[in-house]
Amino acid sequence: MLKYLLALFAVLMMTTPLFAAGGGGHGPSDLPPFPRPLDDYIPYEQEKLAELITAGKVEALEGYTAPGEGSMAPAADVHQTVGDHAVDEEHATGVDPEVAALGVIETLKVRIEAEPLNLVVTLLFFGAILHTFFAGKFMKIAHDIEHKHKERVDGHGRRYVANKEPVSFKATFFHFLGEVEAIFGIWVLPLFLVITFWPGYGWDTAVHYIDTRNYTEPVFVVIIMAIASSRPVLQVAQNALRVVANIGKQSPAAWWLSILTIAPILGSFITEPAAMTIAALLLGQQFYKYKPASKFAYATLGLLFVNISVGGTLSHFAAPPVLMVASTWNWDFAFMFTHFGWRAVGGILVSNAIYFFVFRKHFAELASNRAAMNVSGEDKEEEPVPVWIMLVHLFFIGWTVMMLHHPPLFIGGFLVFIAFIMATSHHQYDVSLKGPLLVGFFLAALVIHGGLQGWWIAPVLGSLAEVPLFIGSTVLTAFNDNAAITYLASQVPAFSGNMALQYAVVAGAVTGGGLTVIANAPNPAGQSILGKFFQGGISPLGLLLGALIPTLIQAVMFIVLPH
Repeated sequence: MLKYLLALFAVLMMTTPLFAAGGGGHGPSDLPPFPRPLDDYIPYEQEKLAELITAGKVEALEGYTAPGEGSMAPAADVHQTVGDHAVDEEHATGVDPEVAALGVIETLKVRIEAEPLNLVVTLLFFGAILHTFFAGKFMKIAHDIEHKHKERVDGHGRRYVANKEPVSFKATFFHFLGEVEAIFGIWVLPLFLVITFWPGYGWDTAVHYIDTRNYTEPVFVVIIMAIASSRPVLQVAQNALRVVANIGKQSPAAWWLSILTIAPILGSFITEPAAMTIAALLLGQQFYKYKPASKFAYATLGLLFVNISVGGTLSHFAAPPVLMVASTWNWDFAFMFTHFGWRAVGGILVSNAIYFFVFRKHFAELASNRAAMNVSGEDKEEEPVPVWIMLVHLFFIGWTVMMLHHPPLFIGGFLVFIAFIMATSHHQYDVSLKGPLLVGFFLAALVIHGGLQGWWIAPVLGSLAEVPLFIGSTVLTAFNDNAAITYLASQVPAFSGNMALQYAVVAGAVTGGGLTVIANAPNPAGQSILGKFFQGGISPLGLLLGALIPTLIQAVMFIVLPH
């Protein structure tokens, strides 16, 4: 295996000049726009519209002239007939008039014909999504290979560097394929090669596209995860939640209810990634540690992801999908609380109450498991963190949140934080960046893939009225980061000044934020922390089923109740 990889690496190195030649070696200003701006498709859509008019499939109204016969009249002057039905201007909310007249399916066909690469990059994106469903199988293959490798090298008599045991490259390779946080990054490699070798683009275009993505959020999540998972921050959160848990005598049920209620709402003030990190770590200590039944474990995970997704909507800066549109649509704290916040809190309380009632008998088993661990000494208390150290850590969290849009400042603050950790190491856990870095890698890859999906997401969103838009936004969020969904919506002309559509797309995006790992930026952090409590890793289907009921409850709160 190694010799083949080395050969492949050598070939890639030798062909690098060809990649550069394929891109023409030009500067960014000389490169073809990539991805193609959505406005570039309008002439193709107009031409297709004229063909349909000529064929009698679309009826032209007075004043319409086909291309080549005069100036193109606005496509709003036509209406599409499908069977005995007609789509008129009043109900057309498309990205542009051509989309409204052609329909979504025909529009997507036109865009694929105009740029076939659209279909390829989207197939690669869905290939990555499909790959996540097989992550557990790859992990099993890796473990089997590693087991056979250990049997084969046992007693080999060789001495390696620092007395290390020999590692199976093949097992590590399959383990990497099974890391959910790495999957989308793995699929960036074929995406990069496709862009590089695609006629008309090349190496320069591929490199320029990767270079020009905005990676602020992935970097922010890495840093806020590392700070929020520190022992002093966890102790602050635990002390605060203990006040509520004391009402239920700090039983597993009391901790479960307090964490899943308070931590998500806290996300509106410390950001959702920080809230997810704290909630997941505390659930690991107070719930998953005591080995709940599989069904209960997945139900709790789904509930956590949904609650975190909607819990950040009390403010205009904490939830990624809200942050993407808040300045464009002039949404402030008061607007978010009155339109979204109280609904989110209500949905969280109802969802928690329902799951608490459904799984109430399981809490006795958890209490029994905890008592057994206490007897065996597994739950021995550690020396508490001094108050001044906790305050310093809270300052670092506040600094990072306030400097969200200034990466050099929050990265610099993180370096000072690392120095402080070293100076107070006897009160600290070891800083492990593996989990945060994998989550950041996941989000960065999602930014790269998501940036190429606008060609189909924008017309789908723009073609829907309020309730269908809410449903469509919720479903689409399961297949793409919800921040990308709302960002694309903010670029759709039909949403400008239309409060009903703006509300529907954001409400749908936060409602569906718990259905999959990729649906909401903080979810990979939760999976990274809690994945070890699920045999074979977290099942995408198990997560989907666990999140389904809370998602439906939030849908009722956001779209069914008067708004």
